[in-house]
Amino acid sequence: MSRRTGPALTGAATVTALAGAVAAGWALRVEPRWPTLRHVTVPALARSARAPLRVLHVSDLHLGDADDHLVAFVRAALDQAPDLVVVTGDLLGGPEGIEPALAALAHGGDAPRLAVLGSNDRYGPTPANPLRYLLPKRERVLGEPLEVARLVRGLTDRGWLVLENTRTSVETVAGPVTVTALGDPHIDRDRPERLPAHPGGTLADGSDPNAAVLHLGLVHAPYRRALDALAADGVALALCGHTHGGQVRVPGVGALTTNCDLPRRQARGLSRHGAQGPWLHVSAGLGVSASGPMRFACRPEATLLEVVPPCDGRTRGD
Repeated sequence: MSRRTGPALTGAATVTALAGAVAAGWALRVEPRWPTLRHVTVPALARSARAPLRVLHVSDLHLGDADDHLVAFVRAALDQAPDLVVVTGDLLGGPEGIEPALAALAHGGDAPRLAVLGSNDRYGPTPANPLRYLLPKRERVLGEPLEVARLVRGLTDRGWLVLENTRTSVETVAGPVTVTALGDPHIDRDRPERLPAHPGGTLADGSDPNAAVLHLGLVHAPYRRALDALAADGVALALCGHTHGGQVRVPGVGALTTNCDLPRRQARGLSRHGAQGPWLHVSAGLGVSASGPMRFACRPEATLLEVVPPCDGRTRGD
């Protein structure tokens, strides 16, 4: 090695190490605490709707007792006065997350509030190698059972409708919205065969699904079998979480994993489930996994969806 080559290699190694340290610091300390409220337009509303429908979609907070910034962010998002609020699970980061979750979701106006639960609302985190998250198939390890009944009771007392493997409808400014909700397929709680029958064209609550201005589908993890079941049920828009948008995204490549069988290109944002299937919105969520508490090129997010009737087929988002 020449005298010139040796210092050059040493300098390159130093620059690379510094760049890695900066990226690691950003991913661990900065980006996870930099949430954003995204705005997306979805052409999924019936033309008979009285008005556009503004839906606030929140997911995957993974709250602990030191996440006051996320509590404040959710409360500020609720101040946007949405017409409907939907939470798609994984509110908790452990047993200490119940009170912060209830504090965050107690805020807001009179809009209908719907929630489905995720695996982390039922089981606490378990120690794991962060790289294990990238493996396509891995043994699922469940942590300590959490006080899910206390969480559900607290949400219900604050005006939330917590749904699992059921259909219902809610009245909104746009008109009646039909809702089909499944349990979390990540822990095999999805039971589409248990959806209540609606003989005579009515839902279990007596409402007419044909009069709805939107058929909304909710499930925490966007496994394809669950999305297929929602599509078969006739939903026009499905809302999900779970993926964290990949949590770590490589510029030019995108998400490295979805933590389910959803294609990586659909790890976050708006897409279609199938060529003519329902619209699908996957939230990148607000929190991080306990085993990999970092985000890179994937800011924490909630989304304000403006659901409108179809016009020219275009969608808009930031």
